[in-house]
Amino acid sequence: MTKFQLKKFSVEQDRCAMKVGTDGVLLGAWTPVENKPFSILDIGTGTGIIALMLAQRSHAEQIDALEIDEDAYEQATDNFENSPWNDRLFCFHAGLDEFVEEPEDEYDLIVSNPPFYSEDYKSSNDQRDLARFQDAMPFKDLVEAAALLLSENGIFSVIIPYKEEENFVALANEYELYPIKITRVKGTPTSEIKRSLLAFSRNKTTPFPIDELIIETARHIYTPEYIDLTKEFYLKM
Repeated sequence: MTKFQLKKFSVEQDRCAMKVGTDGVLLGAWTPVENKPFSILDIGTGTGIIALMLAQRSHAEQIDALEIDEDAYEQATDNFENSPWNDRLFCFHAGLDEFVEEPEDEYDLIVSNPPFYSEDYKSSNDQRDLARFQDAMPFKDLVEAAALLLSENGIFSVIIPYKEEENFVALANEYELYPIKITRVKGTPTSEIKRSLLAFSRNKTTPFPIDELIIETARHIYTPEYIDLTKEFYLKM
């Protein structure tokens, strides 16, 4: 299935190594927009789905996306152009290191669904590996970039494996970015926590909310919380 159809837009994904998945949809739906961002940056945009979801959820006038892989960059650009918000979305074909060398803007919201297989395993598909492996964009580079590019009252939001949560929070702390909200994601009530959704700001919030989200109770039987989070996007919710 190359086209992923959502309620207000669709995403072509035939040229992207990483297809639209639950992680991206979760991050796009969960990321806080209460600070009414004027400018948004999506780091490692892939198909562009997170940037598109945030265009739907916010009134941000400048939504920039960054993608190093040429095929994915072209696909994201097409997806932006074919969306209802094409005048607000722009994709840069660059790596994070290039992008932060001459930062022109600060962003009120920075999001990333980063590559996160830090293990030594590689597949035979270089393009997919680039999209999935942390050495293409180490967490340290991501946090450092967020600290550099985030506006004073900005929010930085990511989805990562739960096992990386403690390290990521400690790393963010080194750059004076502090958690304001954490949601831990489980596939089913009995499965282990698999993902952590994390939002940070420059201001310490204590205590900050930590909660848990369960996606489904049985195959394709989604929990009310997951439906509530994603119903503005999924066709069948």
